[in-house]
Amino acid sequence: MKTAFLFPGQGSQFVGMGSSLAESFPAGARCFEAADAALGFSLSKMCFEGPAESLKQTEFQQPALLAVSTAAFTVLKDQVGEPQYVAGHSLGEYSALVAAGSLDFADALRLVNKRGRYMQEAVPEGVGAMAALLKMPEHKLDQVLTAAAQGEVVTPAGFNSPDQIAIAGHRGAVERAIELAKAAGARRAIALPVSAPFHCPLMRPAQNRLKRDLDATAFADLKIPLVNNWRAREIRTGTEAREGLYHQVPNPVRWVETIRYLAANGVTRWFEVGSGAVLSGLLRTIVPDARCTPFGEATDGQRLRAGA
Repeated sequence: MKTAFLFPGQGSQFVGMGSSLAESFPAGARCFEAADAALGFSLSKMCFEGPAESLKQTEFQQPALLAVSTAAFTVLKDQVGEPQYVAGHSLGEYSALVAAGSLDFADALRLVNKRGRYMQEAVPEGVGAMAALLKMPEHKLDQVLTAAAQGEVVTPAGFNSPDQIAIAGHRGAVERAIELAKAAGARRAIALPVSAPFHCPLMRPAQNRLKRDLDATAFADLKIPLVNNWRAREIRTGTEAREGLYHQVPNPVRWVETIRYLAANGVTRWFEVGSGAVLSGLLRTIVPDARCTPFGEATDGQRLRAGA
C-alpha cells in the first residue's frame, strides 16, 4: 500500500486552525513556536485567534497555512509513518517540500511570507480577477479564453478536477470569459473572492522578485519524491524543487495530472495534511474510488487511533 500526503493551498484558512494540534501534541506546539521565531511576530496567535481579516491577507495567509500543514505533518507521520509521495496545491508545494526534507521550515516560512507580498503587489487591487468554470467542455476552453482576452490577459490558473478549471487575468477579460463559458456549455462560471489573479502571466513581476529569494535559499535533495505543480512530474533533487517553485508562480496548477500520476504509481492511501478538506473533495472527482483522510485537527488523530 502506497501513501501520499497532499498539502492544501490558499483558501483553506479559518480562525482557530492549528490550535488543537498545538494544545494536544508537543510536536505541533513546537512547530508554531518555531514559526513565531522565524517570522518575528506571533503567527500562532493569528492562526488561533485571528482576526479573520489578517488571515485573508496573502502575506500572512501563506505562512499560516504552511505552519498548520507542517504541524499536522509532524503529528501525522508519527501515527501512520512517512508517505511514499508528497504533493501540494500551489502554496502547498512549499509544505510538501518541508515534509520531503528539501526545504528548512524557517526558510519556507520566510519565503512564502515574501511570496504572498510579491503576489499581492504584482497587480494593483481591482485590476485582476479569478473565476471557476464548472463542467466546462475542455475542448472549448482555448476558444473561450481567446475570445475573452481582447488584448488583455486571461489564462488557465488551475486544472483542479475534471469538473473545475480556474482562470485568472485582467478583471474585464475574466468577466467576459465567465459569460462566454456559460454560452459554451459550462454548468456554472463564478467569480472567486481572491485578492490577486494567481497563476497567470500577470504574476511575472512576483516571479522575478521571488527568484532572488529562491536562489539565496538552500534546497536539499528530497527524501520523499514530490509531484510538482509546474509539470506534474516526479522530482527528487533540490535543483528541481527550486525550479518548480519559480515556474509555478505564473503557470497553472496541474492538479488533475498530479493526482492521476500518483494513482498510476500505486497510491491507494491518501491524507490531506493541514487546514480544511478542499483537496479531499477534488480527489473524489479525479479518482472516484479514492478516499482521502483530512488531518489538521487533534480530533482527526483520535479518529485515526480509533481506526475510523
